[in-house]
Formats: sequence, structure tokens, C-alpha cells
Amino acid sequence: MTPLFSRSCTGRKGLVTLICGALAAGGLAAAGAATLEPGAASASSHREAPLISGTPQYDNTDLYAFVSPDKPDTTTIVADWIPFEDPAGGPNFYTFADDAQYDIHIDSNGDARDDLLFRYTFRTHTKNGNTFLYNTGPVTSLDDPDLNVTQTYDIDLVRLRNQRVVSRTKLADDVPVAPSNVGRASMPDYGKLRSQAVYKAAGGAATFAGQADDPFFLDLRVFDLLYGGNLTEVGRDTLKGYNVNTIALQVPNDLIRESGRQPVVGIWSTTQRRNAQGYYAQVSRLGNPLVNEVVNPQRDKDRFNASQPSYDAQFLKNVTGPELPKLVEGIYKIKAPAEPRDDLVDVFLKGVKGLNQPPNVKPSEQLRLNTSIKPAMHPKRLGVLDGDNAGFPNGRRLTDDVVDEALQVMEGELVGAKNDLGDAVDENDKKFEKYFPYVAQPTAGSRGALAKGTAEGADVRSQLGDALRPAGAGSAGSGNTVLIAASAASGAAGVLLIGTALARWRRRMRRPY
Repeated sequence: MTPLFSRSCTGRKGLVTLICGALAAGGLAAAGAATLEPGAASASSHREAPLISGTPQYDNTDLYAFVSPDKPDTTTIVADWIPFEDPAGGPNFYTFADDAQYDIHIDSNGDARDDLLFRYTFRTHTKNGNTFLYNTGPVTSLDDPDLNVTQTYDIDLVRLRNQRVVSRTKLADDVPVAPSNVGRASMPDYGKLRSQAVYKAAGGAATFAGQADDPFFLDLRVFDLLYGGNLTEVGRDTLKGYNVNTIALQVPNDLIRESGRQPVVGIWSTTQRRNAQGYYAQVSRLGNPLVNEVVNPQRDKDRFNASQPSYDAQFLKNVTGPELPKLVEGIYKIKAPAEPRDDLVDVFLKGVKGLNQPPNVKPSEQLRLNTSIKPAMHPKRLGVLDGDNAGFPNGRRLTDDVVDEALQVMEGELVGAKNDLGDAVDENDKKFEKYFPYVAQPTAGSRGALAKGTAEGADVRSQLGDALRPAGAGSAGSGNTVLIAASAASGAAGVLLIGTALARWRRRMRRPY
């Protein structure tokens, strides 16, 4: 297919309810430079609305959909939750919610209603409730008895017609979740745990759920009044080092598209939370990136998160008259394109004609993907804007620089206002993997300097004494060293041994406790 915009530039049984309409995530038009800092506002649905920002377990952060580069007869969907996971955020590490339904919706014919729904539901298991530890020793497999807190999940495939359930099929049952990456002492080979969490389902499908590096890359300081009116500080990936909880699903193209002649699908993800009465209510939705946080004003954000694509006409004015270009004009004196912005409606509510717009499309906010377009051998970060039709806004790959793309489109790239706007963050800090689930492994909780006397790959359990004295610290007392015989100790037993050894040493040194 000829590039459209060629340019060069540097479920389970017992479910109480099924909300069939499910919502398109992310917001209406391709919003511009949405971003966010640790503990601050929002970015690509990282804390994008007032209500959901207080409940991160239910908060969609990003949605990706692309034809699988190594298996082009399949589509891979990656949906993320729980923004800004600090890798060392123990002892209660990051789990999916047991009282939620994590849904991926597929619109196969462009009518703004889902035809397929993949529903993930999770259960948490604790082996030993008498310890505060997430793991009580080194974890070498997902069924290791030392992994104290575990999760499993089911997947239900729900088929719908006119928002009514036609059938429900169990695709997977009791699949293990990859745990949070506590650190090298707790999980000496995290890659092995990741691989064990990849589950191959019948019919060529695959699934993964667990922690991963946050694949979104951008400079989140945009909320300081568009970088404080000074672009010289732009270029720091403020999501570097943070993790998310990821659901990845790989399915045959023929399962999700209407036909080979109509290969365009619309995709969005939602979260539904069970209330005290046992009913589920939708609390979050995501489709295109950078939308609800910067296209929708404060009055609409929570309503959008609880709405369905078929009712997106109520948000149309937010797309045709977006606020962001006016802010850019006021701060940087770059003239805002003339309104109404029909170019944004065509690209982000319908899909691009001739690329990813289904026939007889009903405008609604969805991430639209043409499953017949083969993956690019050399993907370009600006996707369709740079002649690579396998990238955003035709779906979204992990490597797509959606912040730069969205900024340029919002500032009129498609209506003759050529520009090279961006945030100077062009790629993720970690390389993505070549095979499913493609996302990078999560940053480990133990990422600081090694303890004195330890070496990379050493068995930390045999060096608890050294661990009490970080690298660079002076020795205790008059050159005396704390000696602790606790090589096999872990968990509460290790704490007791450490305490006993310290008490003996203090008595020997005749110092008060």
C-alpha cells in the first residue's frame, strides 16, 4: 500500500453481570503531549481522570495492537494497568484486583459495538499468612513453595450481537501470573519466570499476564504548562524505571476480523469493578493513547471512563475544538489550525480512509487496526506520518512514538501545517523482545549498588553479614566485623538470626543495646 502521509523527518462461571458495550479507552481524538511525573497528574491514561487516579489496580494505562512481527497471521494486543509501579514497592507488591473484570473488546464491523470480548479474571493465593513476605526464599519457578503470594487467571471469550451475549467459551483456566520482580536475591532468574507465564491456548492463541517494564516513553513534564514555556529541558523519559501490570493476548487474525475483505478491527480495553452489592460497574476505558487526559476537559473525564463507544457523539466537540492547540499557540506562538478539526475526526474516530477505516463506520473512539497490512521490516517511530502504514494510528506498536505523532497531528500536520514537534524522547529505555509477549522485563526491586563483599551472580543468602554493611560503609567498632551465621536463613527466621547475632556482638563489645 502506498504511504498515505509520506515525509522524512529526523467469564468465568458465576460472573454477576456482563457489560456488553464496553468502553474504548484513551479518549476521543489523538490528544497531544499528554504526560506525567511520578506522583503527579496523568499521561496516556496514567491517572487520566479524577476518580480512577485513586484506584490504580483498575486504571488502564496504555493499549497496543499490532500484527505480530514474527507471526503475521496473528494480532497481538497488549493492555497495561497500575501506573508508576516502583520496583521496590514491597512488601505488598503489585497484583491484579480479584474483584475486577479486565476486558479487551473487539469491534469487527465498525458499528461501535463489540462483537468479541476477552475477559480476564484473577484470583490471589497466599500460602503462609503468618509472614509479611511476598516470597520466603529464592523463587526459581512459578510453582516454587517460596513464592508466597501468587495469582492465577481465567479467560472467557464472549461473543455478542447487538450488545447481547450469544455464547461464552472458556479459553484458559488457572493460568499462573508472572510475579513482581522483587530483586536478584529473591528471583535470581526472572527471565525463566517470565517464560513460564506464557501460556499457549488452542487454535494458535497465546496469553501472558504479569509485571513488565512500562513500554510508554515520553517526557511527562508537559503538565508544567507545556514544559514551562521552555523546551530546553525536554528529553527525559520520566517513565524510565517504572513497571506496569501487563495483559498480552495473541490471537489469529481470522478470529477477530469480519472477513479477509473487511480486515479492519476496532479495539479497546476496560476495567469493571464489583461493588458491595455484587454488581460490576465500568470504571476505566482505553483505546487511542493520549486522549481522555488532554482532549476531554475535567467535567467529562469520569463520564468518559464509564461510557461506551456507541455513545461517543456526546464528546465530539472536544475533538473538533481541542484545547491543546490553543495552549500551544498561547505559550509558543504556533498558530492553532482552523476549527472544526474534521481531520481529527477522520483519523481518530473513524480511521484513515483507505488504511484502517471500515465501511459504514460509526464514529467512536477505538484503536483501529488493519490486520491485512504486513509488519514493517524496519519500523519507523512516526508510523503513518513517515510512510510506515503498519504503525500508529493504524493500531499501535510498542516502538511507535505516539507523543510526537499526536503532537504533530494536533498541530495540523494533516491539513498542511508541517511541523516536527516532539518531546525529544524517541524510544523506550529498554529494548523490547522479539517474541511474544514482546514487552521488556520489569525493572527489579534490587537495582542499587551491590553490598560490600558480594559479586554479580553471588548467592546473597550466604552473605547476610555483608548485606548489613552496604558498599562504601566503614566497619563497625574498632575494625570489628559483624559475623552472622545465617547462610540458609530467609524470611522471619533470617530476621531472628540477625537479631540474635547482633545481640551477641553488642554484648561482646560491651555496648548498650
